[in-house]
Amino acid sequence: MLPRAYHAFNAVRRFCAGLQRQSVVRAVAGCVALTSPFAANAADATPPSLVPPGTEPFVVTTATGVQVYACEFDSAHRLGWVFQRPKATLYDSAGQAIIQHDAGPSWQATDGSRIVGRMIAQAPARSPNSIPQLLLETHSTAEGSLSVVRFVQRLDTVGGTPPSDTCSQEHQVGSSPYFARYLFLK
Repeated sequence: MLPRAYHAFNAVRRFCAGLQRQSVVRAVAGCVALTSPFAANAADATPPSLVPPGTEPFVVTTATGVQVYACEFDSAHRLGWVFQRPKATLYDSAGQAIIQHDAGPSWQATDGSRIVGRMIAQAPARSPNSIPQLLLETHSTAEGSLSVVRFVQRLDTVGGTPPSDTCSQEHQVGSSPYFARYLFLK
């Protein structure tokens, strides 16, 4: 059996291989950080505010994907990037795609089960220029394996912040690659 770090490295390698050219420089730093020995021990540094009492892990995954943003006017009539939704694939420790992550936020497993989350806590990312780590409370919207999940933790995030490209046209869509660990707790 191959070590967990090997599977995580392969997931990161697949993620990095699919990046657009302008995103490569930003993503390389994140990919290097996530394949380091530090990332393998990331679970040891979960912020206490993101640990709900009385739970146990159900499944631990590694996610690669994008955070999708739209260019919209704010109350002062200035254009800026506004978060719209995540779009990611979550992999198990063997490197198999098992869950799709999308708007809601929602997670849908390969058996059709689906949960929707509501953020209840966040903590800064340990990696610079990255989206925050989160704790989300969930409820099931379709029966199956994910029905037992009560909380989802998004940890060890790298990337995902609003695009560095200028937001110049209303409703323009941009995305930013990200990587994270998702722990599903029951």
